[in-house]
Amino acid sequence: MKSLKDKKGFICDMDGVIYHGNKLLDGVKEFVDWLTENGKSYLFLTNSSERSPRELSQKLERLGLSVAEDHFYTSAMATASFLRSQNPNGSAYVIGEAGLINAIYGAGFSMNDVDPDYVVVGETSSYSYNKIEKAIRLVLKGAKLIGTNPDVTGPTEKGIAPATKALIAPIELATEKHAYFIGKPNPLMMRHAIKHLGVLREDAAIIGDRMDTDIIAGIESEIDTILVLSGISTRESVEDFPFRPDYIFNNVGDIVKQ
Repeated sequence: MKSLKDKKGFICDMDGVIYHGNKLLDGVKEFVDWLTENGKSYLFLTNSSERSPRELSQKLERLGLSVAEDHFYTSAMATASFLRSQNPNGSAYVIGEAGLINAIYGAGFSMNDVDPDYVVVGETSSYSYNKIEKAIRLVLKGAKLIGTNPDVTGPTEKGIAPATKALIAPIELATEKHAYFIGKPNPLMMRHAIKHLGVLREDAAIIGDRMDTDIIAGIESEIDTILVLSGISTRESVEDFPFRPDYIFNNVGDIVKQ
């Protein structure tokens, strides 16, 4: 535990770790206070693409936590950075919320529903048959298919909800094209996170609630891994995977109690 608490930087997932929907999870305030009081670098890294860093900061403020915008990095930001590196000043047809659309605009892309370079899919509550149908036509015409993250489901205060991989599946099936997913566990997202965190890889740890994204992302990036049981994965489901986290806690508050 001493080596864990001596880490200089922490990459922390949000959904299922910090909150469920609009409910702050147990131990979160104590954990964030500990990070601040001990001068730790920290980054909230989320596979969700719906909200911008400003919106995420404001959401935590409403939940009783004060966290500056520069402590957030989203799959929308990583997706926009990837698209800009691949095709500067390109265009995209986007199925997603404001956080994703604004990030893509910020990367110098334009919106295009006629002949885009990319079809980009993220979480959205405005998912519809018409949007799926249009996306299928555009991919068949040559647009490349991009998913902001490979999560099939995500936790909410009401239970489990479909996430990006579930939403993009009909497009993949109808076009027989496989999407490229940017978010965790893609090492590209993790490299962005370490760069933003400003510490060496060996001085960092990643905290998440999912074995299939957070923990494997840390293992493949050679970062110490912490699984919390406040979201998707359980102690029983850990046994279903051929890899293990370095640490398991009930919630992030238990990290600082040790």
